[in-house]
Amino acid sequence: MDKQERDKQLNDWIEREELAENLLHLVGKLHRNRGVVVMIYGKPIINLSVIELIKAHRYVRLIEKEEIYVRESLPLLKVVSEFMLPPVKIDIGVMTTAYRKVRDQITREAFVQDQLKDVIGKEVSGNNGPQDVVLYGFGRIGRLLARLLIENTGGGSKLRLRAIVVRRKTNDTIEKRASLLRLDSVHGQFNGSIIVDEENEAIIANGNHVKFIYSDAPDKVDYETYGISNAILIDNTGVWRTEEGLGQHLKSKGISKVLLTAPGRENIKNIVFGINNDQISPEDNILSAASCTTNAIVPVLKAVNDKFGIENGHIETIHAYTNDQNLLDNFHKGDRRGRSGPLNMVLTNTGAAKAVVKAVPELSGKLTAHAIRVPTPNVSMAMLSLNLQTSTDMDEMNEYLRKKALHSELQDQIDYTSSSEIVSTDVVGSRFACVVDSQVTIVEDKRCVLYAWYDNEFGYSCQVIRVVEQMAGIKVDVFPK
Repeated sequence: MDKQERDKQLNDWIEREELAENLLHLVGKLHRNRGVVVMIYGKPIINLSVIELIKAHRYVRLIEKEEIYVRESLPLLKVVSEFMLPPVKIDIGVMTTAYRKVRDQITREAFVQDQLKDVIGKEVSGNNGPQDVVLYGFGRIGRLLARLLIENTGGGSKLRLRAIVVRRKTNDTIEKRASLLRLDSVHGQFNGSIIVDEENEAIIANGNHVKFIYSDAPDKVDYETYGISNAILIDNTGVWRTEEGLGQHLKSKGISKVLLTAPGRENIKNIVFGINNDQISPEDNILSAASCTTNAIVPVLKAVNDKFGIENGHIETIHAYTNDQNLLDNFHKGDRRGRSGPLNMVLTNTGAAKAVVKAVPELSGKLTAHAIRVPTPNVSMAMLSLNLQTSTDMDEMNEYLRKKALHSELQDQIDYTSSSEIVSTDVVGSRFACVVDSQVTIVEDKRCVLYAWYDNEFGYSCQVIRVVEQMAGIKVDVFPK
């Protein structure tokens, strides 16, 4: 390669960086002023760095076989910004790919107007004021929910994290909790500023004033004394899983609804967003967001069953170890779970098969499941071994799941990759319920084996937030349709 060619490549990169800076400025402005979330193939690009944005554009090649460029997406987003929009999600990646196919026949302005015709000038729907949210418990899921709630604070966002309830108070409780929110060994540093307000027993995270409340029982807090009313409380402890137990929260002044981040028992509705969230009614004041594994496998199972039919099957989850396991060998009431999590693969039971039925009743009696806990701190995999009612082949199955990931009502739940190099750490931070690994799909006549990765912490937390939004009466449309 000669000098002229090398200089051309460098100049091209510098131009990409400059265009990316302009695009990020526009993305931030749309989010702050109008509550518009800009995405690239389902992945929000708010708060990305310039390099991360360029990589997000290149990522599209794993889905559409060719990447898109910032010089294509930026002009389209500029046109989008000229229209009056309510809080919506705009997938500029999908829009750019679609416009590339028709750019010789239609102007950008006409194309964007056609894509957004159902929402241009539309009034903001739902309640006018923000919805108070309380986190009860501040462990792995609680802290990620806090990050998501704080991240989403902006123009048009209606969820406000008001308080975090923890059990015990020491002289440095808030500082330590703030440190755990600020720094995370798996998910990295908090994207923003956290200030500890010791005098008011609170933290200020990216301008959000979040009160710490100390309580040893769900029914012993008067939230109204802290200015909190009609709040949705997210119980992250997993201690109470029945209506009677979770109902204790509703006895506290200021709480109107409760969401459990674990499988609910008895008659509690277990909601997998994208699958059975239509079961949520305004009268429901206690719900469950099911488990991370249930959220990961149900969307794929539902999609496959809808097209090919599932005769029966087995689900094997290869799951990262959790706080429920021991760091080193010690007593544990569960079989095998007393053995060191970071040192062993540990066979254990899972309620995933039974949980699937609560979301997809037509699969009742058709599935079995088991789990293996493995020495990784986050990201799990589900292996779905299925016997189908209809014959198919690998190409048809993969193409069907690819379209489901990109152009269906499950685009927030199912992601799809054609990378042959993906490993578990690549899925850390995924906002989808699962990522279908197309390179290892096996199909023989009516038998198939599918592999789906999932960030059992962050991906699940994103599903929880989607349930909370619906409980609050918040609906954000995604465009293009």
